[in-house]
Formats: sequence, C-alpha cells, structure tokens
Amino acid sequence: MLRIVLTAALLCGSTVVYAQELTNAQRDACMGDYQKFCKSVTPGGGRIIACLAKESDKLTPACKKVLSEAEKK
Repeated sequence: MLRIVLTAALLCGSTVVYAQELTNAQRDACMGDYQKFCKSVTPGGGRIIACLAKESDKLTPACKKVLSEAEKK
C-alpha cells in the first residue's frame, strides 16, 4: 500500500518532472525514508518530494543518491 502511495505521489505532481523516470529500485531506496519522515504527508502536488527534500540531511545515502541523480535529469 505504501509503495502505491509513494509511486502515485512521485508520478502525480512532483515539483520536478523527473518522477516518471524513477525505477522501482529507486523508489524502493526512498521507501523507508518516506515511512519514517513523510508518511503523514498527503500525496499529490509534489508534497512527498518536498517533504523528503526538507528532511534531506536525515535521509539514507541511497535515497539521497536517488533524489540527487533524479534532479540532474
């Protein structure tokens, strides 16, 4: 269920237009961080990406790498 929520959030309104290019492995890299820091955030409008970015200093290295690489595209 949470994978669906994160996937929907990434595909439906990221403030950066890279969300559709993320692979399942990349989404999985941020799932734990999403659950830890952003699970109360309502999906849509880029809110989850914004939440993860706000918590960037606390994210796992894998999720930081995914977000950093995706922003470069």
